[in-house]
Amino acid sequence: MLHNTEQYVVGIDLGGTKIAAALFNSKGEILGRERMETANARTAKEVVQRMIEMIRSVARGLPLSGVGLASPGAVNSKDGIVLHGTNLPEWEQVPLKKWMGEALGVDVQVVNDANAAAWGEYVRGAGKGSENMVYVTFSTGIGAGIVLDGKLMLGSTSFAGELGHNIIQPDGPACSCGNRGCWEVFASGTAIRDAALAFMQSKSSAIAELAAACGEPVSAKHVFEAYKQADEVAVQVVDRAVHYMALGLANAVHTFNPDRIVVGGGVSKAGDQLFPALREQTEKLVMKPYRGTFEIVPAGLQDDVGLIGAAALFHQS
Repeated sequence: MLHNTEQYVVGIDLGGTKIAAALFNSKGEILGRERMETANARTAKEVVQRMIEMIRSVARGLPLSGVGLASPGAVNSKDGIVLHGTNLPEWEQVPLKKWMGEALGVDVQVVNDANAAAWGEYVRGAGKGSENMVYVTFSTGIGAGIVLDGKLMLGSTSFAGELGHNIIQPDGPACSCGNRGCWEVFASGTAIRDAALAFMQSKSSAIAELAAACGEPVSAKHVFEAYKQADEVAVQVVDRAVHYMALGLANAVHTFNPDRIVVGGGVSKAGDQLFPALREQTEKLVMKPYRGTFEIVPAGLQDDVGLIGAAALFHQS
């Protein structure tokens, strides 16, 4: 008699406005997916109940070996509790591991979305084959996750790897976290946009025209488009951003000694407008023994990175 030894896992990516779920086989292939808006949910229990229903639906009766969940905000991964941090109702101290584990009868692992993305890139994406990897996403803010000696580094309260809030200029601009001069206020997509808007007050730029042509507010995307045209303001803004991005990456190199740095987020889509300069600047800023010991590569998993990383928490290497 043949036994089906295939291991099936459901990955969930929890956002403030939508929840995505997908069924994976042991090769990390997606066999089916579902998506749900959360707009009319009124309580945390209601959101969790919907997730349980989604998992049952996407699993199609197949036996699950686990459910991995990526959540924004602060997460206690050891106990599987989301402490706080999304637009969802009552989303404080939510014991996801307990509630969902009891309902489904499977092991549930919960991690912060940046950690899920880091682990996804390490197991299935641009970090594959590395031993020590730093993952950084430059978007609205800066998210990061660290894999050391092949293990996702969580820290004593699961908050490790918050690189965006390393202070690089103590008298710098105020950050949303309450401190001043965090890396995030200099090198995120938001910081690139804000710098462009500030420069454009005294100098005209193609950035404004490119944004207007798309009917969009100015963003980092338009800055990089204008940079391609050698627009003076865009060149200034990108050079400044690359300097600060490299500064934070150099700190990460000195702290973690990675062999690979994987860069994701909206800003990473700038490709050749960004990566050669970022590699060169980071190499200049690190101490001599570190030069040539790491590579900086764009992320590989795009929009499914949270789902893939959550499911990969059950990856058996």
